[in-house]
Amino acid sequence: MSDLILAVPSKGRLQDAALDFLTRSGMKVERARGGRDYRGRISGLPGVEIAFLSASEIAREMAQGNAHLGLTGLDLIHETIDDLAEREARFHLVTPLGFGPADVVVAVPERWIDVDTMADLADVAEMHRARHGRTLRVATKFVHLTRRFFAAAGVADYRIVESLGATEGAPAAGAAELIVDITTTGSTLAANQLKILSDGLILQSQAFFVASRTAPWTDATRALASTIVERIAAEMRAQSILELRAVVADPRAVLDEAEARFAAVAPFGDKPVPLTLHVPRRRASACASWLRCKGAEAVVISQVADVYEDSPLTASLEAALR
Repeated sequence: MSDLILAVPSKGRLQDAALDFLTRSGMKVERARGGRDYRGRISGLPGVEIAFLSASEIAREMAQGNAHLGLTGLDLIHETIDDLAEREARFHLVTPLGFGPADVVVAVPERWIDVDTMADLADVAEMHRARHGRTLRVATKFVHLTRRFFAAAGVADYRIVESLGATEGAPAAGAAELIVDITTTGSTLAANQLKILSDGLILQSQAFFVASRTAPWTDATRALASTIVERIAAEMRAQSILELRAVVADPRAVLDEAEARFAAVAPFGDKPVPLTLHVPRRRASACASWLRCKGAEAVVISQVADVYEDSPLTASLEAALR
């Protein structure tokens, strides 16, 4: 393949969030035949082909080197490649994207009132075998994550029933005694009379931007990847800060103290008038009040669209692909 392949989720809320994020980052995705087309392009960025795949397919295709970059869930990266060393050899996790949060958890029937921890589950597994002559069944799509977590917790007497449909319905249907599943709010589990074990959090997941170390990289695709990551870093930086502008008598002194008090930085230095500061969102109002106390007659707070600067994300990507 000569183009850089960027894999994007093909459906659902994760696709909507991914396309919105790319658009905000200056990379609007165009599909020749609309929503039914499984290939696309980025407007104004030739040499990049968008591949629309399911989130689990993205992880598998990237592991095999069939896509250079992708947006998918951290849970699927961990499930696709269980071994840490192999996972790091195949994937470079560029950055979390701040959307698609969900937890992979162990959930048991609410009627198991004496089961609250993984240690309790180990005891139940022994009693279940003694009483019924068979092991506990765990319904899940996360086979590797389940095996690793259960082994670490000392739970050995169980067997996995791979779930092809709605995992949360398996205990009620008699297909399994408990489940390992991914949940955002826990409401679906509760609706199926299931509870999460107090120490049953396996993985906190969210959408990640990922690079494949095994894809056929060239100088051209590496340059395109750096451009894409630079745009993503600019968007993420812009979302994390607000810009404050104010005229002050001693910009250098104000800047030094603003850095110490509010983690503010002056992207253009202390010479321009008015002084321009980039301040973390949650501290912008406090910094504005402080600037007023420092003699500023007016302070303007504004949202910036993008902030292009040297980014550790780009440097880390370039190092990973060398």
